[in-house]
Amino acid sequence: MAALTRLYLIISILLFCSCTTKNKPDEIDFTTLFETSGGTETPEYAEVIKFYENLSEVYNAVALYTMQDTDSGHPLHLVTFNPDRSFESEFSRDNEKSILLVNNGIHPGESDGIDASMMLIRDLAQGKIATPKNTIIAVIPVYNIGGALNRNSTTRTNQNGPVAYGFRGNARNYDLNRDFIKSDTKNAKAFANLFRIVKPDYFIDNHVSNGADYQYTLTHLFTQHNKLGGKLGDYLHTSLMPKLEDSLQQNNWDITPYVNVFNQSPEKGFTQFMDSPRYSTGYTTLFGTVGMMVETHMLKPYKQRVEGTYKLMQQFVEIVDKDALLVRNLRKIDADLYKPGNTYPLQWKVDTSKTTTLNFKGYEAKMIPSTITGKSRLKFNRNQPYTRATTYYNNFAPSASITIPKQYIVPKGYWNVIDLLKQNKIQYERVQKDTLITAEVYTIKDYNTRTSPYEGHYPHYNTIVSKKTESVAIKKGDYIFDTEQEGVRYLLETLEPAAVDSFFNWNFFDAILQQKEGFSPYVWEDKAAAFLAENPKIKAELEAKKSEDEKFNANWYAQLDWIHKKSPNYETAHLRYPIIRVGG
Repeated sequence: MAALTRLYLIISILLFCSCTTKNKPDEIDFTTLFETSGGTETPEYAEVIKFYENLSEVYNAVALYTMQDTDSGHPLHLVTFNPDRSFESEFSRDNEKSILLVNNGIHPGESDGIDASMMLIRDLAQGKIATPKNTIIAVIPVYNIGGALNRNSTTRTNQNGPVAYGFRGNARNYDLNRDFIKSDTKNAKAFANLFRIVKPDYFIDNHVSNGADYQYTLTHLFTQHNKLGGKLGDYLHTSLMPKLEDSLQQNNWDITPYVNVFNQSPEKGFTQFMDSPRYSTGYTTLFGTVGMMVETHMLKPYKQRVEGTYKLMQQFVEIVDKDALLVRNLRKIDADLYKPGNTYPLQWKVDTSKTTTLNFKGYEAKMIPSTITGKSRLKFNRNQPYTRATTYYNNFAPSASITIPKQYIVPKGYWNVIDLLKQNKIQYERVQKDTLITAEVYTIKDYNTRTSPYEGHYPHYNTIVSKKTESVAIKKGDYIFDTEQEGVRYLLETLEPAAVDSFFNWNFFDAILQQKEGFSPYVWEDKAAAFLAENPKIKAELEAKKSEDEKFNANWYAQLDWIHKKSPNYETAHLRYPIIRVGG
């Protein structure tokens, strides 16, 4: 509580500094480089921050915060538009306003949102567009600062402008939109800190798409509504999404769901993208935030893409500002879904029994011979536009679920896991003395592992566990994480090994997959014989397995290893997941 008070004090000081007008509005030209270049250029990182510094000096409704450092050595910044700010933290929720958080430049080559947000905050401050009554707008100017500083004009092979832009990888060459749950980067840790302070009701992440050609400039990628779940999922699917589509259409901006295809024609139908917690909207969903990625089309002119992003954010704000009280209430109602003893889905599959038909506006495409390879290649013909009924698979059903426990207990030695839980402001207690308790224990039964590197890891998938209840020794200082708290979904998605983006699947526990003690065959042969003599049932199991499995019968070492794993000599830590479940 003391730390939170200090945080509010720091923010109050920043607010006091920003609330004194240092310049008159006409003394600084707030026309952006995007505008002066005719919609062909985007500013460098330092220019973006200077723009917001000037806005915050001139307009009391705008504040600029300096947050935690990123891998680049530069800190993350946060800009807010809030005409009703006070010396208290605007994130204290005392004022009962909703908060929209906008993230820009996670892939700095996809700079549309950077320019659109600069103009949006400026136009709000200058009164050129209506001020929301119930919503604070918070903006991360550039999330991937290292990538923004690595500026070039060639790496976005598929993209039509701007003239120069940043690089996708961050200062350590990580793709930050794969890092939210595993948090290998300082950027992800800084985002988690910022996100858990702001606690937004809504989240927008601005991107540029790849994959296919079609008529739309704008596509939306809302977090998957079944996965968001509850009343919020219904609201997103049946209210917010259609309202946004309708309002944009009324403003002459067509929009369609994100076209989740690669090197094929969308007319064959496509599936909604399932945003697991490695992605921004998958992460924000874990805290009951309604999330959406904006995906403008890479081949459309830069000016058109930025203007479309601006209009989309403007219309989004208008809609959620009217729904502010409704959404706050829905978030409170949905919190009851995640109580101990309730079922929670960990994995999902497409529900082919429920589909949506889109009147999709595409271009005719066909396969033609390549002049380079001589093989078939895909070719879209922009002279042949079409509007065609297209099947959209936007419903998912759980394919694996667990029962929510009352608590997870994490051994104090797993400081890397504990640090991330703390970073995400997950509440905990400490074990006060060495104790024996009854708890559920997992054993890793099977898993697959990627054979190629992926974002600094070789992640596991298709993880299967067995579970049993036994007496477990917990030590003084171990960490107890109660599931009856705001971060319950974060706990479930990270600590349940079978979850798609669990810490297990991201290699946090790979040490348990390797035996630390073994046997020398010439020693174990005699001990194994004595063990079998004392355990005739196990000897009978061995003989049965030898008669049923020819490969096993021909492999003397496999037989000795099988016996060893049945004996007291086999280490209990091998394949035993160290985090235990209590209650539920």
